[in-house]
Amino acid sequence: MSGHNKFSNIKHKKEKNDAAKGKVFTRIGREIAVAVKEGGPDPNNNGKLRDVIAKAKAQNMPNDTIDRSIKKAAGDANAANYEAITYEGYGPKGTAIIVETLTDNRNRTASNVRNAFTKGGGNVGTSGCVSFMFDKKGQIIIDKEEFEGDADELMMVALDAGAEDFSEEEDSFEIITAPEDFSAVYEALAAADIPMADAEVTMIPQTWVELSEEDDLKMMNRILDLLDDDDDVQNVYHNWDE
Repeated sequence: MSGHNKFSNIKHKKEKNDAAKGKVFTRIGREIAVAVKEGGPDPNNNGKLRDVIAKAKAQNMPNDTIDRSIKKAAGDANAANYEAITYEGYGPKGTAIIVETLTDNRNRTASNVRNAFTKGGGNVGTSGCVSFMFDKKGQIIIDKEEFEGDADELMMVALDAGAEDFSEEEDSFEIITAPEDFSAVYEALAAADIPMADAEVTMIPQTWVELSEEDDLKMMNRILDLLDDDDDVQNVYHNWDE
């Protein structure tokens, strides 16, 4: 995914989500709860929690809200047991879609995800049917409007911290890392006071599918909108070249 394409999508999502920021924070809070349950409340000893905190900060989630979520998860033995389930399937023209969910009711979630695909003319496939077309990577996006430094210096900070790739687009910089190096690169950029528009471990497509027909565009957006509205859905990855 080019930085420009990714960044345009981020801006669109953030504009859309400004009115529903609470929903975004709820999803991240759920990820924090699962990470704490799996690896404990100390991010220094819990890499998954460390990555979720980085994602939360990039979404402008306040530090005290993050801290409260961690403490609540650490002290609440009666918290709902969320199960992580990933669905894979196809949208219009064979577009590949991965849906990551956290749920306390797998039947409800499975029904809702299948419904979203069906209403958009797609279908849910078997586990592994499209994930081989994606690479799991750490991805950090920097808005040129928010960054006043030198591009070469930014690149060196990222590469010295362990980044795999650095690219410059029209309105943003994109930094790619191996998943295990994401936290180190994020922390190096944060220590240098570099503002980040987005930072997370994500799934990046190896190839892209273009949709040009109006019906295909309408159906793809239908799938994505329905998934976005589902409270059980945490993340959606696809190879539609928007």
